[in-house]
This record gives sequence, structure tokens and C-alpha cells, in this order.
Amino acid sequence: MRSKNKKVIALALLIAGSALSTLSQAADSNAGRNLSATCALCHGTDGRSVGTFPALAGQDKAALVGKLKDFKAGKGSPTIMHQISKGFSDEQIDLMAAYYSAQR
Repeated sequence: MRSKNKKVIALALLIAGSALSTLSQAADSNAGRNLSATCALCHGTDGRSVGTFPALAGQDKAALVGKLKDFKAGKGSPTIMHQISKGFSDEQIDLMAAYYSAQR
């Protein structure tokens, strides 16, 4: 098999694997909650912060998505959130925002 064909096949497999991973997260009804567990140390369990960090529970989903995407893009004053947000895909950000906005 030619080197070019191997690269094309490898790229196709990588894209397919990524798509399957995203689909499995979207199909998992607990995906947003599970992803949000990484936020609990600062923002509290289920986004109910009692410290100096903002509470996320009950906030508007679009606002949460916007804030996380701004952090991911490096906008605003630098915080640890700029680094943390880079670890999440747009789909994962959407799942977490949906989870937090549903918490009342």
C-alpha cells in the first residue's frame, strides 16, 4: 500500500473515532454531569458554589457556553479557566452548559 493511501486511511479512522466518541457522549444522558465533575472543586457540587468562585447552577445555557468559549479563545483576564477550557470540545462545553443550566 502506498504511503499516501495509508495516511488517508489513518486520517479517516481518526475522524471516525472522534465522531463516535462525540456520539457516545451525546447519547449518554449523564455526559454533561460527568464532564462537570471536574468543575466541582471550585464551583461546587452540581455548580452550587459556596466560596469565592461563581455558582454555575441555574445560569442561562447560552451564557455559560459563551463564557467557556471566550475562556477557550483566551479572552478576558487570564485565569486557570483559560487552560481548563482548552481541554473541552465545543460539544462537551454544550453538554456541561446544558447540565448546569438545568440545576435549580
